[in-house]
Amino acid sequence: MAKPTDEELETALKMAAQMRDKKIDPFFIAKTLLSHHYRIKYLEETMRAADRYINHGMSEQEKTHLIRTIEKAKDAESYTSGKSRDSFGLE
Repeated sequence: MAKPTDEELETALKMAAQMRDKKIDPFFIAKTLLSHHYRIKYLEETMRAADRYINHGMSEQEKTHLIRTIEKAKDAESYTSGKSRDSFGLE
């Protein structure tokens, strides 16, 4: 399946927000899309940080940045799931 274009994603997110606001989401499609969209930006940032860490010498600075992006992704997961989590201790 092809990735949606930016325009398609924007339209889908607007419709999902309207569905959520009007409480018309019997199969939780809008809730799922909005939650996944919120979380994926942090996971994409983590992927970019991991790529930089692995492909640019594995420096301590890049490692720290990678760990912080993982923390952000976990925070987003905790926020959307309502569950607390443990951290790496860099905060």
